[in-house]
Amino acid sequence: DSPEIKEEVFRKDDRFLTLLKDVYVESRDPPVRVKDGGGEHLPSKQEEKRLTKLGHLEGLDVKKVPKGKISLVEALTLLNNHKLQPQIWTAEKIAAEYSLELKEVNSLLEFFIPFAVQEFRKETKKAITSHKPKQLT
Repeated sequence: DSPEIKEEVFRKDDRFLTLLKDVYVESRDPPVRVKDGGGEHLPSKQEEKRLTKLGHLEGLDVKKVPKGKISLVEALTLLNNHKLQPQIWTAEKIAAEYSLELKEVNSLLEFFIPFAVQEFRKETKKAITSHKPKQLT
């Protein structure tokens, strides 16, 4: 607030100005190196996403996935649907429903088969005979 300090701050010092005019700064960026990302890539545009189709299993999985991909719960669901009703859940319908390539859906249905749990009636169960372990001599 003092006028003397304000005057000192705003006063130009000719000696410092001449020294400042003699300063020359040259700046150079380091050469740009292209790094091998090891297969990694940055997306050039924002990936299009779709909402998942989970029904009553919604709380178990992610909510959005990129188009052309499916979540784990969706994969298990569509494999089970195809197994139970192959006439309704064809590869073409699955590809359209989940925004997938038909070729990938055919591979998925060919190479991934959900487990089938079979329960045998007691009458048909075969008894497992136990063997006595052999004595090592």
